[in-house]
Amino acid sequence: MLVGHEAAWKAWNSATTSDRMHHAWLLTGRRGVGKMHFAEAAAQRLLETDRPAADHPDIIVLTHLPKDDKEDKKRAEGKPYELKRNIAIQQIRTMQVALTKRPTLGDRRVVIIDPADDMERNASNALLKSLEEPPRGCTFILISHHPARLLPTIRSRCRTLRFPPLGNEQLAALLRRECPQEDEGAISEAIAAAGGSPGFAISFLALDLAKAAAVMRDIAGSGDESFALHAKLAGILGSRPDRAKLQAALEVARRTLADGIIASGGRGADAGAQAHEELTQLENELATYNYDAGLLVMQIGTLLARTAASTKRSYA
Repeated sequence: MLVGHEAAWKAWNSATTSDRMHHAWLLTGRRGVGKMHFAEAAAQRLLETDRPAADHPDIIVLTHLPKDDKEDKKRAEGKPYELKRNIAIQQIRTMQVALTKRPTLGDRRVVIIDPADDMERNASNALLKSLEEPPRGCTFILISHHPARLLPTIRSRCRTLRFPPLGNEQLAALLRRECPQEDEGAISEAIAAAGGSPGFAISFLALDLAKAAAVMRDIAGSGDESFALHAKLAGILGSRPDRAKLQAALEVARRTLADGIIASGGRGADAGAQAHEELTQLENELATYNYDAGLLVMQIGTLLARTAASTKRSYA
């Protein structure tokens, strides 16, 4: 059991032993708090199996597919590959066809959608029909990092399980256990950047982002008219950072902006909100567009510096 899942397991176990098990569940919380881990384990418990979800014929997992045939070939070869931006309606329709047949190994089936936030509009509408008239013995588990993006009619048909962020002490204990090679300074940076998400904190350490996070705080706190800190940030992230590192850097930048505005008592909120929105858009587009890594890092620095004059707060 992952840390912080105790309440969710209590609710799930209580439901599975009751006379009326709800047919659709919505797992909400920050990315990286372990919602997919919970969904797979919950599906295994429901089907009374130790077989991994990915290999079980009665557990259907819908998530992002490879971007194209070229990327699909990379997946087959065990190489890193790019994903499509959305979960398409065809994936929902294929799942619905499968649900017209009997389960393979028993009388239950589980459908996991990760993340449900990324379904195309038509895919959401198609799923809604299945939620309104669920096949017998089928349980839907929808994973959501941003439930506001879901159709209200989908949310209303699901029972919600919330996965809260971990407290700093819990996260520190977990990181010391899982990443014993890291020093306390790096662990502190990971905790500050993660916002209670253990998955992101571990990724932050694996990607060696502690120094980059410190430079981002300097830029957001004091600005960077000479662009010296921009250059330092680019040097730390490297000349050719991969997509995962850029994605994490964008999230660190968004967290830095939010923390800076809170610490300044709300000064610069308008400028910070606009910069935060632009960072979010860049993060969303990163999965689809082939951005120049160097220019993207410079843009991160520029958006952080934009709010420095408004917040007038030093992070030194």
